[in-house]
Amino acid sequence: VKLVESGGGLMQPGGSLRLSCTTSGLRFGDFVMRWYRQSPGKERELVGAVGSDAHGQSYADFVEGRFTISRDDGKDTVYLQMNNLKPEDTGVYYCYAYNYYSHHWGQGTQVTVSS
Repeated sequence: VKLVESGGGLMQPGGSLRLSCTTSGLRFGDFVMRWYRQSPGKERELVGAVGSDAHGQSYADFVEGRFTISRDDGKDTVYLQMNNLKPEDTGVYYCYAYNYYSHHWGQGTQVTVSS
């Protein structure tokens, strides 16, 4: 099983980034997908999630309507669209797949928000 994140980089405050997490080796449609992040000096925290078969999304309070999680089951990929980025959004972003039987982490992609 592999989860590969991409799309991170350096962005100015107020800008947008779209992260992707492409999976292989699992039945993607059977898994709930989450995005986490770990900012410097902080614990890893949940950003948001999308249910299997795209049933429902949920977000952490700090998202404040700026981020959107979506999934494309035909491409075995989950996305995190991040708008109006703030310096405090800086961190390593990880995708996470889980169901009743197993769970899997990606290796992370760095997002840096700075002027």
